[in-house]
Amino acid sequence: MTDLDTRLRQAARQQQFLEVIDREEAAARFQSHLSLEPLGLETVPLTAALDRVLAREVKAGIDVPAFDRASVDGFAVRAADTFGSTEEKPCLVAINAEVLAPGVVPGLTVRPGTATPIATGGMLPRGADAVVMIEHTELSGDKDRLLLEIRKPALPGQFIAFTGTDVANGETLLRRGHLLSSREIGVLAAIGRAQVEVYRRPRVAILSTGDEIIAPGESLRPGQVYDSNGSILTSAVRELGAEPVFLGIIRDDEAALQSALNEALSYDMVILSGGTSKGTGDLSYRCLNHLRDPGILVHGVALKPGKPVCLAVTQGKPVIVLPGFPTSAIFSFHEFVAPVLRRFGGVPAARAHSVPATLPLRVNSERGRTEYRLVSLVHSNEELLAYPLGKGSGAVTAFSFADGFIVIEQHTEWLPAGSKVSVQLIGERQKPADLIVIGSQCVGLDYLMTRLQDRGVLVKALSVGSMGGLSAARRGECDLAPVHLMNPASGEYNRHLVTPTLTLIPGYRRMQGIVFRPGDVRFERKTVDEALATALSDPECCMVNRNAGSGTRILIDRLLAGSQPCGYAVQPRSHNAVAATVAQDRADWGVAIETVARQYRLGFIALQEEYYDFLVPASRQERPAVSLLRALLEEVETRRQLSAMGFRS
Repeated sequence: MTDLDTRLRQAARQQQFLEVIDREEAAARFQSHLSLEPLGLETVPLTAALDRVLAREVKAGIDVPAFDRASVDGFAVRAADTFGSTEEKPCLVAINAEVLAPGVVPGLTVRPGTATPIATGGMLPRGADAVVMIEHTELSGDKDRLLLEIRKPALPGQFIAFTGTDVANGETLLRRGHLLSSREIGVLAAIGRAQVEVYRRPRVAILSTGDEIIAPGESLRPGQVYDSNGSILTSAVRELGAEPVFLGIIRDDEAALQSALNEALSYDMVILSGGTSKGTGDLSYRCLNHLRDPGILVHGVALKPGKPVCLAVTQGKPVIVLPGFPTSAIFSFHEFVAPVLRRFGGVPAARAHSVPATLPLRVNSERGRTEYRLVSLVHSNEELLAYPLGKGSGAVTAFSFADGFIVIEQHTEWLPAGSKVSVQLIGERQKPADLIVIGSQCVGLDYLMTRLQDRGVLVKALSVGSMGGLSAARRGECDLAPVHLMNPASGEYNRHLVTPTLTLIPGYRRMQGIVFRPGDVRFERKTVDEALATALSDPECCMVNRNAGSGTRILIDRLLAGSQPCGYAVQPRSHNAVAATVAQDRADWGVAIETVARQYRLGFIALQEEYYDFLVPASRQERPAVSLLRALLEEVETRRQLSAMGFRS
């Protein structure tokens, strides 16, 4: 048996998960073998205390303020001397021969009929029980006797900050477990603390694994991907107040991985990403088989995404193998790792912020697994709509586009459109967008949205195709719906979609065409009809399609006239995905815009010029952000830039 035969048999067999259990049981098993207490205390200077967690309560050792002081610029007086004073008939008092600036200890008593000049923060002199603002006084008298006219009466205690009114000696100011921000640090400084006791930050070793993983900045070769998990997890650990230590990328070599794991066990927690599934190259969980006391506790959780997570404990330390796909990894991290890490660092438990919303679309789910589905929130007619993000567990950008997520229980196969859901927010605040864009995606649109953001417009854009955008606009769920939909009867674009409730902002034109690899004789220097005839007659000639509901898909189906050649079922959601599939020789042809064909250095056969316009619900056409887009499209610089990208006004 050859080495290839052996590897093929191993790949076909695969090693199954130990036991797929539900989320609650997985967390309980994992945490039952850990001491969920802070790992220790340390004393740090106040200048290094930001974002640290207080380990002991703080009591004030002094009064703040430590003396009675003026809260305005003016004159320290006896209030009784000012009673009855008015603008027309001010009272007169003599001015004492001292000026009380901050830091000056008074030497003279304010006796009846006298006043002492005092600045904000100055120490109140003996005998005074009020401060008159300088704006309510005038000087009078002569050089031998300077008098003060007081034109407004003062109440006892007016404009005085009395001793201990801010902080009283012995008062508990901050309690154990408080996360120190600039506000709390200011309080500590005010009571004279130069240093503070905080919980020690857990040190977390992070390893990325896989032969296909390379570090950002290196040259990417076919089959390789940049290591995003290392950066994501390092930042996520730091966000929780812990100290991440990235130990690098480890190849799929069991001895090397075991050595790296042994080094990592000198830290408080170990996180590996990748190699936790059941394939032949997935070595991470195998290395954990050597761990004892107790070793592996969980391998396989009924979650989507996140099923392959592996949880182990050794020497009292948690060892976690997260899935390699970014979204799976970050969900698993927040589900199983973050709660433990917070307890280790004494960080307060995270508060779950959720909002009610409505699903505008049907959402399918896999029965038997609890599913987390990322959503983007859209405000519509005084309600929130939760648009599911159509990105899989391998999507690096999914979390950055999402406002939150919904939980679909394991026995639910779908949620119908109109379902009421609870959206758990990602982050503390969800700020409504100034401009909501739902529809077809285009690099020209990306340029326009960037220009709007530069002008202070917060944009939220969801790519759902032209038909999805049309539906959203009809329901009044967006401000703009970018579309390129042809009227089959007339061949005209988009105008037939205008109704009394939908208006149209003209955008720009772009050329659609067949893309292929340069040098492919089946397409090179051929007309559309010739190229199409050759492609459809060759069973080995594979196409890449577009998603149903997109304007490009409508054009493709019209072009094919009922034919479904090899690759017809492959339906990516963007022009870039089509071009990349052809460029990487995973398909031979597809339909995309000329701008993207040039970007991927592909051959191009023009099909027809289409209009990329913007549908606007009539109720939203006067919104400031919509008006700004209209103005932007009229600017000479905008037209110049769009032209440089291959578009026509």
